[in-house]
Amino acid sequence: MFSYFFKLKNFDKNFKIFLPISLFLFFVFLLISIKLIIDSPQDYQQGNAVKIMYIHVPSAWMSLLIYSIIALLNISAFIWKNPFFYIISRALALVGCVFAFLTLITGSLWGKPIWGAWWVWDARLTSMLLLFFLYLGYLILMESFDDKNKGEKISAIVSIVGFINVPIIKFSVEYWNSLHQKSSILRSGGIAIHQSMLQPLISMFFVYLFYTIFICLIKIKNELINKKLSKKHYTKSHL
Repeated sequence: MFSYFFKLKNFDKNFKIFLPISLFLFFVFLLISIKLIIDSPQDYQQGNAVKIMYIHVPSAWMSLLIYSIIALLNISAFIWKNPFFYIISRALALVGCVFAFLTLITGSLWGKPIWGAWWVWDARLTSMLLLFFLYLGYLILMESFDDKNKGEKISAIVSIVGFINVPIIKFSVEYWNSLHQKSSILRSGGIAIHQSMLQPLISMFFVYLFYTIFICLIKIKNELINKKLSKKHYTKSHL
C-alpha cells in the first residue's frame, strides 16, 4: 500500500481519484465547521475571542503534522532513493509554511485580549516561530542550487535535523514557564474541553487536512508537468 501511493507511475491515477474526493470533503467539512463555530458558546472569560481558537489550534496541528511528514518523507528518500518523495515534500512545505504563519498571526490576535500583548518570547511562541523559519529555510534551500539534486538533499538534511523542534513545541508548555495555556484537549484526566468546542476544532482540522491534500495534489501535478516540459525543451535545444 505504501509503495503504491508513492510510486510516480501511479500518480496520475491517484490524482484523478483523490482530487475530486478531497475537494468535496473540504467543502463538506467547511460547511459543517461554519455551522458548529456559529453555534459554539462564548467562553466565560474570553468571550467571543475564544472562537479564534477554531482557526489557531487546527493550524498549529497541521503545521506540526506536515513538518513531521516532510521529515519522514526525506528520511525515506535517503533510504529508498525515490525522488518522488522530494516532490511531495516540496508541495507540502509551502502549505505547512502557510499554516505556521496562520498559527502565529491568530495566536497574536488571540493573545492581545487575553494576555494584553501581541507577542511574548515564551517557549511555545518562540519554538513555533522557529518552525516557521524552518519551513522558509527548507523552501529557500530547495531553490538555491543550480543542481536540483544537491538542493533537495541539503534541504532534506535541514528538515530532518529541524524535526527536533516538533516535540519541543509540543512539550514546551509542560516543561517551561509559559503564558501559553497547557493542552486543552487531552490531559491526564481525559478530554478537558466541552463537546460544543471540541467538535468545531476537530471539524476544522479536517477542513485543513482535505485542503492540504487538494492543494498538494495540484502542486505535484504542476511540477511534474513543468519537469516534462523542461525535459522536452532541453531535448529539442540539443538536437
